[in-house]
Order: sequence, then C-alpha cells, then structure tokens
Amino acid sequence: MPPNPDCPEFYTGAPVDSSDLMFREDFLAELWEALRTRHVLLTAPRRTGKTSVMDHLRDFPEHGFTVIYQNVQDLTHPADFFQTILDTLQDRHPDFVKRLAKGWKLLTDTLGRVAEVEIGEFKLRLRETDPHWKDNWRQHGDQFLDQIRRQASPVLLIVDELPDMLFNLKRENPALLREFLAWFRAQRQNPHPSEDRARWLIGGSVNLSGTLDAIGLVDLINDLEDLSLPILTDAQVIGFVQLMLARRGVEFDNTVPECLCAHLGRPIPLFMQMATQELYRSWKKAPRKLASADVDQVFAQLVISTAARDKLQHYYSRIAKYYEEPRLSAAHALLGQLSLSSAGLSRTALSQEFERHLAQAGQTVPAYERKRHFNQLLRDLENDFYVSEVADSQYDFASGLLKAWWKKYYA
Repeated sequence: MPPNPDCPEFYTGAPVDSSDLMFREDFLAELWEALRTRHVLLTAPRRTGKTSVMDHLRDFPEHGFTVIYQNVQDLTHPADFFQTILDTLQDRHPDFVKRLAKGWKLLTDTLGRVAEVEIGEFKLRLRETDPHWKDNWRQHGDQFLDQIRRQASPVLLIVDELPDMLFNLKRENPALLREFLAWFRAQRQNPHPSEDRARWLIGGSVNLSGTLDAIGLVDLINDLEDLSLPILTDAQVIGFVQLMLARRGVEFDNTVPECLCAHLGRPIPLFMQMATQELYRSWKKAPRKLASADVDQVFAQLVISTAARDKLQHYYSRIAKYYEEPRLSAAHALLGQLSLSSAGLSRTALSQEFERHLAQAGQTVPAYERKRHFNQLLRDLENDFYVSEVADSQYDFASGLLKAWWKKYYA
C-alpha cells in the first residue's frame, strides 16, 4: 500500500512545518490568550518543539498581530539585537518597515541607501547610517519601540534563544548585560503590557531563570508570564506512532507503539520522530508485520547510529557551555552513574555521589555551599530535561534513548 499523501512528514532536524504540527492546539490557544495582555517567557528544553510552536505563531497570527521570529543565540551586543530584528522585519514585512520609518530619521535614511534589497544588505546599511550604533543602542531601541506603538495594529516580537545571547553578553561585558536587561524590563513595563502594541515572546532552551538567578539578575525577568511547553503524553506518543506507520501502509502488532513509548521514556519529540522513522525504514527494507522485537532492534541500532550521535552529542557538550564548576564536572559524574542504574537513583544516592565527586576533585567547599550547589545542579538537570523525578525522591534520565547513549559512550 503506498503512503497516504496526507501523511505528515518526519522531522529529524528542522522545526516541524506549521501544517504538520501535532498535539499543540490547546497550548497555542493558551499562548495567544496570554499574549493578548502580557509578555511571555516560553520555556522548553532543546529539541522539544519550542521553535515549531513559535513558527506556528508566526505563520498563523491571531488578534491582528504582525509577527516576526528572530533567533538571537549568536548575538553579542544589544545593537546587534535591534539591527537583526529590523532586518527580519524588512525581509518579511517591508511595507510595515516603511510605515515605521515615518518620523524616524535613522530608518528613513537607511531605506534611502537601499536601492535593491539583498540578504544582509539592510543590516549593513543600518550600520552605515549610524557608525556609532553600539554606543547609541538605547536611543535606537527606544525609537524602534516608540514607532511600533504608533502603529494601528500590534506587533509580536518572538525572540528565540535569548539565554544564549545573555551568556555571550556575560562573557564579553557583564555591565552591559545588566544594563540591557534593566532597559528591557523597563520597556516591557511602560506602557503596561495590556496597553502595549509591542508584545514580546521570549524563548530559550536553557533554564533562563536559573541562569540569571546564579548571577543575581533574576529580578530583571520576573515580570514575564512563564509558560512551559507541555510534555507529550504517552497517549500522544502512541497516537503519533500509530498514525505515522498506518498511513504509510505498515502493519504492526498493537504492542509496537507502546513498546516504542516505553523505550523513549519522557519523550523528546525529536527522538520520537527519529525512532519512528527508523522503524519505518526497517520495515521498508523487509516488509513484514512489525513486532516489539523490531522496536528493540531499532533502538539498539539508533544508539550507535551516526544520525543519533550527531544530535545526542549536543546534550553532553552543552553542559560545558552552560554549567560552571563545581556543577559542571559533577553533572557528568551524576549522569554517568544514572546511566548505569536500572531504574534510577534516590536523591540521597545522588547527593552522596556529588559529595564523593567533590572530594575526589579536591574541591574544599563549605557544607552549606555544597548543599546549595547540589540542589541547584539537580534543579538545572531537571529543567534542562536530563533527568526527571520518576518516583518520590527517585531520579532517572528523562529520555530512555539519551540514557542508553550516555551509558555506551560516557558512563
């Protein structure tokens, strides 16, 4: 039987196309309702579908919003922040930019310099119009938001991976980080969000609150409405597997979707897509009625596959980027022990492993500091989707695939 032409595609790298997004209808409705009156912080671990949700907001705007999406993870200065947003606005909504330019000399002069817009040219012309952008970023940021507030319809500014930009700022200019966050908070609060035509949706794969709390700046984002992307349920995972296989003409035992769900553990959508696609590819090579044994084999192969290694390696290496000692090396130690466990470890056992690691590393930290570091580490590992509390004070890897991969390569 040929695949159903209406069957959704597999997405194992790029965000899910808005037309194929599944299981997020209720959350999208909740987001739009919140955005009508508030600025929102959308939190979700990497590879769980945050960008796909943001793309859907951009592609299917509601409440009269003009929507742009901007990833800022590589930016290092507030001036880059505004130049990049303006560049994206010019690319997607050039008529809107012309309306913004009325009464704004910087933008009027920039548009006058752009004869035929090419990729990257508009941003270059912005910098040429004011060679002192980095010194004048506050002035231009104020003017940008003032111009948006003069428009007849509201604008939703989706800023993805803001924590990465803040990490870059912290590394290069900590004073500028505080200045930018304080300015950004003041702009979000005046005028009141319910009356502001400039609405912000901030996203990040890193625990933004925990990150800023560690450097004493969490008070500069606590005005945001914090919404977390819901974790897919077992029923949704099973429904996805059934849909993707059945519409492709694959026969399978009733146990197959449940078996795949059990292997995944707390499901990361990317891994769910990868595992189901590999199961389908296995069937295509030798058409048959799939059984649980086929799922076991697919997962065993997925753990050692190049495709999985490229995507899973990020979860190991990102710890070095976002965690600081003593939590950095301790995170690897705790995850190594968890990967060797059959059903996870108790909080007490993890605390003992943390103490043992500090002692072996020769780190002499006062008892109250050790406790604080351990509690913060466990909280960050939960928020970043490495571990979950599977029973009362019992922790294990959130993802079964990540646990198997970690055990093989890093235990």
